[in-house]
Amino acid sequence: MKKSSQIPIDPRLWLLISPALPVGGYSYSHGLEHAVAAGWVSNLSDARDWITGLARDVLPRLDLPVLAKIYRCAEGDDAPGIVRWNAVLLASRESAELQREDAEMGEALKRLLTDLVRGDAIEILPEKSAFATSFAVACLQWGIDVADACAGYAWVWCENQVAAAVKLVPLGQTDGQKILLEMVQQVHELAELALAVSDDDVGMTCPALAIASAAHETQYSRQFRS
Repeated sequence: MKKSSQIPIDPRLWLLISPALPVGGYSYSHGLEHAVAAGWVSNLSDARDWITGLARDVLPRLDLPVLAKIYRCAEGDDAPGIVRWNAVLLASRESAELQREDAEMGEALKRLLTDLVRGDAIEILPEKSAFATSFAVACLQWGIDVADACAGYAWVWCENQVAAAVKLVPLGQTDGQKILLEMVQQVHELAELALAVSDDDVGMTCPALAIASAAHETQYSRQFRS
């Protein structure tokens, strides 16, 4: 079986992508809550399109390429490079909620890693780390391949989105698993796309996500923090 059809199996990576990882990922819907409230997402088909569409359009153009570049910077003890790419990622968030989500999850993982990993690479994390920054440095410290690190991060993102969709749309658990089954086949492909992105090509624009996340900030009734 080709590697691109598999989920990475390094046991330490499983720890980082576990739903039990205490970084608060399930507190955020990443704009999905407003998409549901606005009627953009109302059934399984809509949820599949929203989640898989964002996964294809956002992750391999922004989060995953930056994760890979931070991994390489950490590998070369390039602390200024880590700071620069971390700032690029946080600045690319198109609403206050999305930036806060990224920073809060990154800081939560950074605190956890301080207790779990205790390596030199952890010490060069920026003061305000994005989630992908902390994730990349943890993977490097544990010897996890950069491609598997990107695939693992993509899986965390997809799983969080599906969990939010199950609650918000709402979807049955089986419907949620149908979406995740599709994403199982794609996470390594997303990683491969991301690893080919040059420094100058990092970045994306996704108007629907920007509108949804900005509108969520003043939404009357909310279950999630983004």
